[in-house]
Amino acid sequence: MGIAIVVEFRKAAASRTLWATSILVAFGIPILAGTLSAAARSGNEQILAQLGPLGGASRWELLTGITTQVSAAGALLAFGVGLSWLFGREFADNTITGLFAQPVTRGCIALAKLCVFFVWAAVIACALVAATLAAGFALGFPLGEGAAADQTRLFALLVSTAALATPAAWAATLGRGLLPGIAVTILILITAQIVSIAAPQAAAWMPLAAPALWALFPGSVHPGQLALVLVVPIIFSAATALAWHRLQLDK
Repeated sequence: MGIAIVVEFRKAAASRTLWATSILVAFGIPILAGTLSAAARSGNEQILAQLGPLGGASRWELLTGITTQVSAAGALLAFGVGLSWLFGREFADNTITGLFAQPVTRGCIALAKLCVFFVWAAVIACALVAATLAAGFALGFPLGEGAAADQTRLFALLVSTAALATPAAWAATLGRGLLPGIAVTILILITAQIVSIAAPQAAAWMPLAAPALWALFPGSVHPGQLALVLVVPIIFSAATALAWHRLQLDK
């Protein structure tokens, strides 16, 4: 398992796809949030209208709220792309045949890919929080107790969002390519958005929507509902490992 993780880590470190995705999420989202926060503070009516309830927020609440809203959707798509690349590229580049000759089992390789993915997601979450703090300091926001709590929730949202993207690994395996994984990620994103809008009170019980609701409105989601998020990575990580274990070249 250790050897498999090292090999997959080297693959990921050499990937331009993962590097580009990392930069866009970790730095692109805070820059966008900082720009919108500055525009809102200057009284831009169009921006304030687009922000909705956040239009009345100030300082860290405003900046973190915008970052959270953008991250809930943008990070999910980014993590889905990352997982689709980690698993789907083996089929797209036709390197999957070489894995059948390795002494490490394919199920073990799949779990190693997932381990690398979660480490990558945690690093992105840390970088995004750091970049958000830097954006706040650049705007002149003083660091207070409320800011620390907001950034902690932001980090937890990123990690939870990475967990919700795990179905992309399973889809990329069954579909033998990148596009099925990306398609499933978009489906998850759309489903979460529809449920949050159509049934906001029931959305807290839906793992796909609970993390974003909790990050934006902590009192609307209790710990039991948030814990249901763990069901998604457990089920789909096991399903992905099983699919790789049973993988055949002619099917």
